[in-house]
Amino acid sequence: MISGIRPQVLPSPSRVLQQGWAHRTDIAGHAAATLQVTIVGFAVSLTLAWVLAIAVDFSPWLRRAFVPLFVASQTLPIIAIAPLMIIWFGFGLLPKILVIALATFFPMAIGLIEGFAATDREAGALLRSMGATRWQVFRYVRLPSALPRFFTSLRIGITYAVVGAVFAEYVGATSGLGIYMATQKNSFRTDLVLAAVLVTAIVSLVLYLLTYVAERMIAPWALTTENRAPENRPTGSRA
Repeated sequence: MISGIRPQVLPSPSRVLQQGWAHRTDIAGHAAATLQVTIVGFAVSLTLAWVLAIAVDFSPWLRRAFVPLFVASQTLPIIAIAPLMIIWFGFGLLPKILVIALATFFPMAIGLIEGFAATDREAGALLRSMGATRWQVFRYVRLPSALPRFFTSLRIGITYAVVGAVFAEYVGATSGLGIYMATQKNSFRTDLVLAAVLVTAIVSLVLYLLTYVAERMIAPWALTTENRAPENRPTGSRA
């Protein structure tokens, strides 16, 4: 190289791709471990977000109690919390799940809470005037109207989940892209570190795109609403 620095330390993009392909078996194994942790942790976070958001919607006083706690959870720096999770709970699956939950819970819970709150009041009043119960109003009006915001927050959360999993593995793990990056960094193999970063980006992108597939299957009207939103804006309004 012209700089005189070894290509392992300062690799070209072509070397990153070449070495990534040469070590594809190792990288794929670690990527599979990261994907597994991401899915499990995100599933736990998603379940908690739904349970607490529904509880908040049915009990307004819980909104005043829980929402400040949700916001406070985002003030905790993951870079400081992740090592503590490893110290407290070891190198197993639990600390990684907790890190992912801390990174992803807030946007999904707030998206659902705000989505429920933005429901058309007249539609709910109409159902109640017809004798509908609180649960029926929630099922037929509040839940469908909250799904567009939920899927928007879901896309934010899923990208945070991959980053949280990699960071948790970087702090301490036996397998995964995070520990693979740390190992290669200590071996001065920047080319393999960047190859793992590229794989992380690809995994995040695939999971992000899958949220659109899920939205099309579960709430196709949400995509229609999003596509027509610019047409419904008043003339002269900002995008």
